[in-house]
Amino acid sequence: MHIHAYEKLWLALSIVLILALIGTVTYGAVGPGVAMVADTQQTVDSGALDEDERFSEPRVEQVGENEYEAYVVAYQFAFEPSPIVVPANSTVTLHVTSRDVIHGFEVAGTNANTMVVPGEVSEITVETDEPAEYGIVCNEYCGAGHHVMEGKLHVVSQSEFENRGGDSA
Repeated sequence: MHIHAYEKLWLALSIVLILALIGTVTYGAVGPGVAMVADTQQTVDSGALDEDERFSEPRVEQVGENEYEAYVVAYQFAFEPSPIVVPANSTVTLHVTSRDVIHGFEVAGTNANTMVVPGEVSEITVETDEPAEYGIVCNEYCGAGHHVMEGKLHVVSQSEFENRGGDSA
């Protein structure tokens, strides 16, 4: 049986493309830093947030030199605390959970964006630079008042943060 030279070329090219597709899919499935959401999520009893020491009083607290943790609760139709006040030139880890339904947590104008699921704690780490004010929006439909669900993230100078008592609540 005789196969024309162009047919051999297209056959070889097709096999290479199929192998490349299989390779990229395999790399995407097992590549470095890839994990299922449930593998890295902390959990919380969304019905008893008032009893959980992390979320009973939503706040910002210092955990190291220029390192802060913010505990945020989303509920229909607000974020608590509001505003979230953090110092400039620091690293802030936001721990966000929901009291009632699925919400979104997006800091407008940045790449900080996560889905907030009841019973799970979403973590976002951001580095702040200069003092600024950012809007926080819910980008997952959460009910009739979804369009008014917003918050603020205030990045203030270190001295202003200390004068506020270091707490954004």
